[in-house]
Amino acid sequence: MVYDEHADVLYLSVGEPRDPARQKSSPEGHLVRYDKEDRVIGITVVNAKWLSERDGEITVSLRVRADDLAPALA
Repeated sequence: MVYDEHADVLYLSVGEPRDPARQKSSPEGHLVRYDKEDRVIGITVVNAKWLSERDGEITVSLRVRADDLAPALA
């Protein structure tokens, strides 16, 4: 986890930070990074301190298609 105080951006990673295969913006405007197996490997939270002070929490929504969940729920 790395926080850039000047930009108010929080960088979160699963394990060591690495280049994503793809990335997508969340509905809240944060960046979610995925590996080539479509696993979340990191999240960039924009306005992290401001949001946490204003709301007492930070929300990052992930949208998952039902077809993608079907094998795990079978």
